[in-house]
Amino acid sequence: MMKRTDEKYQAYVQILKEELVPAMGCTEPIALAYAAAKAREILGGIPDRVHIEASGSIIKNVKSVIVPNTNHLKGIPAAAAAGIVAGKAEKELEVIAEVTKEETVKMKEFLETVPVTVEHIDSGITFDIVITEYKGESYTKVRIANYHTNVVLIEKDGQILHQIEVEGEKEEGLTDRSLLNVEDILDFANSVAVEDIKETLDRQIAYNTAISQEGLAGDYGANIGTVLLKTYGDDVRTRAKAAAAAGSDARMNGCELPVIINSGSGNQGMTASLPVIEYAKELQVGEEKLYQALALSNLVTIHQKTGIGRLSAYCGAVSAGAGAGAGIAYLMGGSYEEIAHTIVNALAIVSGIVCDGAKASCAAKIASAVDAGILGYNMYKHGQQFYDGEGIVTKGIEATIKNVGRLGKEGMKETNEEIIRIMVGK
Repeated sequence: MMKRTDEKYQAYVQILKEELVPAMGCTEPIALAYAAAKAREILGGIPDRVHIEASGSIIKNVKSVIVPNTNHLKGIPAAAAAGIVAGKAEKELEVIAEVTKEETVKMKEFLETVPVTVEHIDSGITFDIVITEYKGESYTKVRIANYHTNVVLIEKDGQILHQIEVEGEKEEGLTDRSLLNVEDILDFANSVAVEDIKETLDRQIAYNTAISQEGLAGDYGANIGTVLLKTYGDDVRTRAKAAAAAGSDARMNGCELPVIINSGSGNQGMTASLPVIEYAKELQVGEEKLYQALALSNLVTIHQKTGIGRLSAYCGAVSAGAGAGAGIAYLMGGSYEEIAHTIVNALAIVSGIVCDGAKASCAAKIASAVDAGILGYNMYKHGQQFYDGEGIVTKGIEATIKNVGRLGKEGMKETNEEIIRIMVGK
């Protein structure tokens, strides 16, 4: 049984705190807006020229998603303009949470009058943003690498004000994620003192439930959440899928409510939490059991994403759907064996879904991933499973998760490049 004094216990609490943070809007355009706001603050005024360098995965994830608080603007220049005109860099991923109507008008004017150039760079790093803002003879350059708030360079007029050495795709400054494994995550969920995770998870429950309800009430994107409920009824399985999908409907299509993210992604944060919340309500399990199940689903999601990386051609909703399946299995009284088989079964079903950027169809992919998580659990309950040697499934949950990491990080590199070429019309 893990104890509060254990180093691993404290690391798991810290990982949840680091990953489950609020963000307003899809996180890649928001990271761009954050870099742009930081550069403008150091420049000391609105620039008269902007040059943006971005890795392919950033270009892919910003191209088709609506940036909130911009009156439905899309794309890289729009994200930068939002940060420059209205951004408050100290708020990090909520950098454009507070925008006035006047500022929204100014963003449009900025885009019409200020040249903003975008260059695709390949530094060997999947997550890479460099923004240079010029004002007369002066310039400021800000670089974010590897994760959404990791500012690794601030330079002004040839002088380096801040620099962190970027060593490949390491996540400097974050708790070691290699400590995660499914057995220990379950042990942590069973033994956690609720007050250690309550604040972090209360915020996830409140924020993500609010945007999910907004998605069902409004008209966003392809309204996948509403379509699911209208088509398949409102049993708990459909509600679980619809809740997560509706949150994504709203988030991908300009809703201005914040969410609590997981592994740098709002879609993953909603997918790992909302289905579990829905099942906890249905089963009337009580607050403590819900917190334990959410700790499990979030950590299982983070564990899978550690091997894949934050951005990939492998759809992150798959990892979060398997995480949600694990959380649901836990609520149903599942043991380690049931939880492990749920994850493996889910991964065997939907590991082929590609990420072609953030946009309306993410909600439908989320619904499929959550469905696979629930089916993965029900398969095992009925004595069915996928076996070692069947495709990427191999003996042992950790070995299968490792295979998925290899598939997502290494195997899909070329797929990612091809998706980007397709998306930019080459």
